[in-house]
Amino acid sequence: MNTPLTLRLRLAALALLAEAAHLGWEALHGGIVTHHLLQRADLPGISNAWGLLVLPALGAWTAGRWPAWRDARWKVALGVLLPLVMGAALSIAFRLQWQAGTEALFFSLLLAALVLPAHRPESLLGFVLGMSWTFGAVIPLVIGGLLALISWLVRGVARWAWQFVGRASA
Repeated sequence: MNTPLTLRLRLAALALLAEAAHLGWEALHGGIVTHHLLQRADLPGISNAWGLLVLPALGAWTAGRWPAWRDARWKVALGVLLPLVMGAALSIAFRLQWQAGTEALFFSLLLAALVLPAHRPESLLGFVLGMSWTFGAVIPLVIGGLLALISWLVRGVARWAWQFVGRASA
């Protein structure tokens, strides 16, 4: 039976297992990475171990808002897959130190957030998962959260303006 609680627990457990595998790999290859603010060792750092809390919580939150109707599941899958691919591409470009590609991908993400509903939880989950192998979970959560906020604000203002124009012309 696929109750909302069961789905939440499954997605949270899956995220926890994926992050545990990631951290296990890091631990065996030089230790768990800590990302320092502004890439300066004298500033505070954020450990990738925070992903053990962030990713399962994000997965459970996403699963709790998953639509129950079957027709929307492809939209949710696309809402996870597209940000996942974009986040992974951004991480790869950053790892390869491809500055122009990193900038182009970031600005295309910003543009996509203006046009597509990037404020949905599944989009944030996909983006964080796509970038977590390179940046941990916290940094992509902050960046994805800002993109989601921008998307939510722009789409909300556009919806309000559309309704306002509709009422004014009636």
